[in-house]
Amino acid sequence: MKIIAFVGLPLSGKSTAAKVAEELGIPVVVMGDVVREEVRKRGLELTDENAGKVANELRQKEGMDAIAKRCIPIIREKAKDSGIVVVDGIRGIAEVDRFKQEFGDDFILIHIDSPLELRFERALKRKRSDDITSIEELKRRDERELSWNMGKAIEVANFTIENTSGLEEFFEKVRDILLKFARQIEVEIETDVYPTEDEEKVIQAVKNLFPDADIKIEDGKLYAIASDLSKFRELLRRQRILDTTRSELLRNWRGNEATVYLNKQTAVVSRINFADEDAILSPLRVTFRVYGIPFERFIDWLAPETRDGKPVKEIEL
Repeated sequence: MKIIAFVGLPLSGKSTAAKVAEELGIPVVVMGDVVREEVRKRGLELTDENAGKVANELRQKEGMDAIAKRCIPIIREKAKDSGIVVVDGIRGIAEVDRFKQEFGDDFILIHIDSPLELRFERALKRKRSDDITSIEELKRRDERELSWNMGKAIEVANFTIENTSGLEEFFEKVRDILLKFARQIEVEIETDVYPTEDEEKVIQAVKNLFPDADIKIEDGKLYAIASDLSKFRELLRRQRILDTTRSELLRNWRGNEATVYLNKQTAVVSRINFADEDAILSPLRVTFRVYGIPFERFIDWLAPETRDGKPVKEIEL
């Protein structure tokens, strides 16, 4: 999965960026919603002051990563079908560390930067019940969030988006960077390499189907990661096995991925033959994983429905 989080001072544009993600079909988890829900549970009026007090109390009692910990099961649930989630509202380095510990390199942090005066203008336009009403309040809110080590979180961000111009330009910046990560295809290949097999031939079998595969062999196991499906897609059409491939993918589709087994020996001669999991000499175990693309659309792109052996409709991702 991919977890893309936004960090920035109040009213920098994090919520707007999250709306762009929603328009792209990416599920969003708003960390502030966890705090607001806790405010409501306590029967308090939803104001910035009460939200700040509750957030501070949660961090004091449960740790500086308290909000992040509460968000993790929500993120995992939302990622089941899409494989990607946007998180709106990182407040400190402890939250970044928690997410990195949980999601590793799949966690990407984006800093949204905007000057104080512009942020205050947005507050006056937004008119949310817990928003600030003066620039002095905004400064105090900045100070509060910086006290949670937001500055350190900003320092370790993978990317920065400047939100200093018009809304349309900001939308495009956010859209571009989200699509960079959201629409991704990953192919994971695994197989046993027996002592009786020629390692070079096994490597060639994988390369024949996935030329860009990054391959390593350790302790009799081959592991590979690829992303270029152009050769594989071409072979499916050349061999006229789109219907079989489509059936295999649909049968093994789980969430944002599907695993199929391919005959290793035929792959040596650049042919795709599906195999059973327990086939002799160990088949290639191939997992197709997509991010930011509905898996059904991915199947339609890779192996569309056919008529008389030819695709009814070819689509672009």
